[in-house]
Amino acid sequence: MSGNWQERSRPARLEGRYEFENYEALRDFLDRAAELSEREGLYPDIGFGRDYVNMTIHVDEGETTLGETQRKFAQQLDELLSDTAH
Repeated sequence: MSGNWQERSRPARLEGRYEFENYEALRDFLDRAAELSEREGLYPDIGFGRDYVNMTIHVDEGETTLGETQRKFAQQLDELLSDTAH
């Protein structure tokens, strides 16, 4: 997991931000992130602008601490970024 992610404790979550050179690169990343979400069954909160996206990955319902599932998902998002023109 890259330095793009910050772990927060109340409530437990990971917050990340990615920046892009243009909207086209951002859209490509968001499309890939949507496919990853469907595959993994994890759906982060997403907010974005013309050249950035903020993501928050929450713990599973009923859990109080981050687990390997959330950290792995953040790592997979980092890998998507390296595959996206940014």
